[in-house]
Amino acid sequence: MSTLMVSVSGIRGIVGDGLDPNVIVKYTSAYADFCGNGDIIIGSDGRITGEMVKNIIVGTLLAKGNNVVDLGICPTPTVLYNVNKLGAAGGISISASHNPNEWNALKLLNNLGEFMTPGENKEMLSLLDESVKTYKRWNELGKTRRYPEGLEMHVNDVLKLKSIDVEAIRKRKFKVLLDCVNGAGSYVMPELLEELGCNVIKINCEKTGIFPRLPEPIPENLTETMKAVKNNNADLGVVVDPDVDRLVLITDKGEPFSEENTISQAVRFVLRKEKGNVVVNLSTTRAVDDIAEEYGCKVFRSAVGEANVVKKMKEVRAIIGGEGSGGVIYPALHYGRDALVGTVIILQHLVEFGGTISGLKNVMPEYTIVKEKIKIGSNNPDEIIKKLVDEYKSGKINTEDGLRIDFEDHWVHFRKSNTEPIIRCIAEAKTKEEAEKYIEKYFNQVKELVN
Repeated sequence: MSTLMVSVSGIRGIVGDGLDPNVIVKYTSAYADFCGNGDIIIGSDGRITGEMVKNIIVGTLLAKGNNVVDLGICPTPTVLYNVNKLGAAGGISISASHNPNEWNALKLLNNLGEFMTPGENKEMLSLLDESVKTYKRWNELGKTRRYPEGLEMHVNDVLKLKSIDVEAIRKRKFKVLLDCVNGAGSYVMPELLEELGCNVIKINCEKTGIFPRLPEPIPENLTETMKAVKNNNADLGVVVDPDVDRLVLITDKGEPFSEENTISQAVRFVLRKEKGNVVVNLSTTRAVDDIAEEYGCKVFRSAVGEANVVKKMKEVRAIIGGEGSGGVIYPALHYGRDALVGTVIILQHLVEFGGTISGLKNVMPEYTIVKEKIKIGSNNPDEIIKKLVDEYKSGKINTEDGLRIDFEDHWVHFRKSNTEPIIRCIAEAKTKEEAEKYIEKYFNQVKELVN
């Protein structure tokens, strides 16, 4: 069965089993017609299938009459940044994020340098059948321009952020253990950290595009990295996913800082300097609410997904936002998750905190999130969630994306999967024991509705 997955997040599949040349041509053609005339920015995360996918995309865009600005191998946020900076008609990041080596994807952006909205995605998909029938004549084809300066511009503007004191960071002379999983981060993160005066110890920073471990930056995939932080007496570990939009940190003790704390500490850092609204998704830690309350600021929650967070951020004019998976969105630079931005924020935060990252973790609100997948077979997930809504309707509920219920001592979020017959259940409480107790309770509750 084909692995192709089409969603508002892009076109994703295993190369040779879903993401095939004819599929790439079909969706790229529709995307070109959606964008209309103008430049299209492209970049890839360095994985080994990227060159094949890129060549097909470029050829298709040229045949449609679009000019292509090729950034080369670079982070996804670099593509977002350059679409906005150069006033392009759109952009495609060739990356399957944290999926393993055999996967690749087309992440499609609008002319604002943001992920397409559901409405824009629907409009593009309506063009699929007709787009492959129309191409430009020989004398109307587009042209390609290589633009490696796009990555340099991105880095320069990250370092110029008003809240970042580069000289102060340099004086701390941080010793950083860096893990880029041999992806796009290998082309920029060492240089960024060295520019900030860090002593960089590199692991998995080879420019091979072959991931040496499962690329999702979660603790169970980072056991060797955590050991390396401790063995090298590093001040902290910096880990990015293949396309560098997620940032995960490791403490000086070789322990997870927690990916939820990536956004939590960024919120604290920004709100200390400027009061304003915050946006995170419905599955993100309550620590963000606690921090915002300290500064008299308000938190708004969106459906899961970067495009949804950005949409809500614009609606409420948020000054900081993101997702608990390690994604920091700082609109002072651009509206997209950006691990480069997250990295300079944590280093500046540590400079101003004056202590270690384990010390910073100790003063953050303490919560534990537990996640579970519940198989539902042929049952309708919408019907199951509707029954849960009916049961908890007297409580504090949010039904924008599945069902989130907030209680005094914990919260739970139920979401259906668009690709598997499962319901995701996420619960958070003050301790791991309490979170596990609640996740078991809700797991059993859903199982009763399934049987």
